Parts: sequence; C-alpha cells; structure tokens
Amino acid sequence: MDITAAVHLLARETVYDGVREIKEEIGIDVSFDELVPLGIIDYHQKKEGFIDKELANVFLFESAHSIDDFNLQPEEVSGMVKVVLNDFEELWTGAEDKVNIKGFEMNHEGSRMMIDRFVGRDEFVPHNCSYYESIIRLIRENLAK
Repeated sequence: MDITAAVHLLARETVYDGVREIKEEIGIDVSFDELVPLGIIDYHQKKEGFIDKELANVFLFESAHSIDDFNLQPEEVSGMVKVVLNDFEELWTGAEDKVNIKGFEMNHEGSRMMIDRFVGRDEFVPHNCSYYESIIRLIRENLAK
C-alpha cells in the first residue's frame, strides 16, 4: 500500500502542476487552493542496488467524497482504503502489529472488490518508519490548528 495520488514532477514543472494527477489517478477534481501544505519530507533509502531519493511535498485534502466517488486509473492505482489515524500511528510506532483497512481494490475485470481486513507494516511501501512518523506528525500538527 502507498499513498493514493503520488505525483512525479518533471524538472520544468512546479508543485502546482502536480494537481492534475489527482484527477488522472483517482478521478476527482481538486484545485491547488483546496490542498493544505504540510511541508517537504527529504527521503533517502537504499535497497538491493537501488537508491530512492525523494523530496516529497506532502498535502492534506479534506474531502466530503464517499469512497464510491473515486474513479481509479487502473495503470496507476489498484485500490483505495481508509484507516483510522490513531490506529495508523500505533502501527508505525510499534504499539500494534496490524491495522484495519476498509475500502476496495479493482479486480482484473475492472470491478470493485470490497476490502475490510487487517494488514501489517510489510504490506505498505517499504519507506523507513521515520517517513511514516513524519507524515503522521505533520497531519496531527495540522489537525491541532
């Protein structure tokens, strides 16, 4: 599992250009002004001869959409789930080994298959724990405002 609308920008693009991928990947219209900037996470990780270096501009989007409103681009997004923030935090701080996710994934025929199950950290993109902890901290700081 990974974040839903992950935008990779070309050198000539700005972070403002990235909003187009939200519509492309998850099928909802969002203006840049609706996004709440949380900051930039400087992320580096080495794995099996591969070096991943990213500057992740992280945003929040408060949505009134139901999960049924999202239309996924199958080449980019295979499903969408939600999780309670407190539970997610407990997963990444080690207080819990698994977290309950609810949502859907697309099958080979393009139909939605509902999900309601428990997953561990090994089912998320293998970022360092500090990456997830930073995301959680930034969300919490914003919610406290």
